[in-house]
Amino acid sequence: MYNIIIYAYLLGVAVYSRFNEKVRKMWRGERDAFRVLREKVEPGAHYVWFHAASLGEFEQGRPLMEQLKRDHPELKILLTFFSPSGYEVRKDYNGADIICYLPLDTIRNARRFLRLIRPEKAFFIKYEFWYNYLHILKHRGVPVYSVSSIFREGQVFFRWYGRQYGRVLKCFTHFFVQNEKSRELLHSIGIDCVTITGDTRFDRVLQIKEKAAPEGDHIVRFLQAGSEAAGALPTAPKVFVAGSSWPPDEDIFIRYFKEHPEWKLIIAPHVIGEDHLQQIEQKLEGWHVTRYTRAPLSSPEGDTNVLKKSNEAPSGAVGGAKGSVLLIDCFGLLSSIYRYATVSYIGGGFGVSIHNTLEAAVWGCPVIFGPENKKFQEAQGLKACGGGFEIKSYEEFAQLMDRLGSDPAFLNDAGRKAGAYVESLAGATKKILNDVEL
Repeated sequence: MYNIIIYAYLLGVAVYSRFNEKVRKMWRGERDAFRVLREKVEPGAHYVWFHAASLGEFEQGRPLMEQLKRDHPELKILLTFFSPSGYEVRKDYNGADIICYLPLDTIRNARRFLRLIRPEKAFFIKYEFWYNYLHILKHRGVPVYSVSSIFREGQVFFRWYGRQYGRVLKCFTHFFVQNEKSRELLHSIGIDCVTITGDTRFDRVLQIKEKAAPEGDHIVRFLQAGSEAAGALPTAPKVFVAGSSWPPDEDIFIRYFKEHPEWKLIIAPHVIGEDHLQQIEQKLEGWHVTRYTRAPLSSPEGDTNVLKKSNEAPSGAVGGAKGSVLLIDCFGLLSSIYRYATVSYIGGGFGVSIHNTLEAAVWGCPVIFGPENKKFQEAQGLKACGGGFEIKSYEEFAQLMDRLGSDPAFLNDAGRKAGAYVESLAGATKKILNDVEL
């Protein structure tokens, strides 16, 4: 049945690729993968294979890949993606020796792929359970690890009708899971090769924080606009950073800040397309809106100081009566821009699900998100410790922002708790690699 579904999916992708650019990239990338492998695989080299569905899973696997390279430079790393949103952004990542799409999981593709690579070990990040690849890896005796995985009762593996497909989990050599519930669920179907290590994303966001450089003149000019003394470090404004926002998110926070121009807004939408950018600009009609890629390339004369975030209220409105907004219209900046946030907002919570809360929390600022967050234990952890806040409506958002904006003790305490939460759960990378025989 699984293979019938895969071939039906393959046919659907082939047809849909004629009408959708993202699907077309995936279709072409999967077909091109074997050419890439034939050209780049070095005979006799020792390959470790990492597979990530998309960009989020890549970020979870990245600390492992980089630590592995530092400890074992003799090993080669193959990195594969399923989604264009991962491959297109990280196809030039220099931490892997070969990067390509993963050919769809047919028996023929799996055999060809593994025959070309002959990996010595394989790491599947979080939710990746490809039936044919995993069974052939097991048949060949290749150790396979599931990293930062998390399981829930509703998943197919734990339903009576999914037990046959659930056998794919027995192909793994070991599971490194995020929590005790995942361990218990695996135990219920006879799988005990499990270690609770937590989530490698905590290690990754701490790496980002440690290595992040100030974003330079574009951000500096925006934050210092309206300062009273050029050339001296002015009092920083309160800054609201909205990351990975969608239209329902923007309807809420833009409505609030139309009444509070003393705040500065940095908006990094999830979809960076011209239609969405113009939609945001229309909602902000009358405001001073600057797109990041169109900002002036240098700071004002004598303006050399880089502002860091401040939880202190400015003496008055900054940037004019209508407020100031910086619209991030490119990728790759958001994780370090959170450093400037007085308060952060994570989008997606009024749609399918929220995006990455840890990238913001690591900087020690309160994190706000919508109600679709129940599947993310880091969101639950932030709520429990007092560093994260769920809002279900404009009214709840406005009430929370009023308090954060007027109560410095509450604001600072929430930010401290968010940062401490991230720090307390670091270390998964070291735990995993200590248990893997290399």
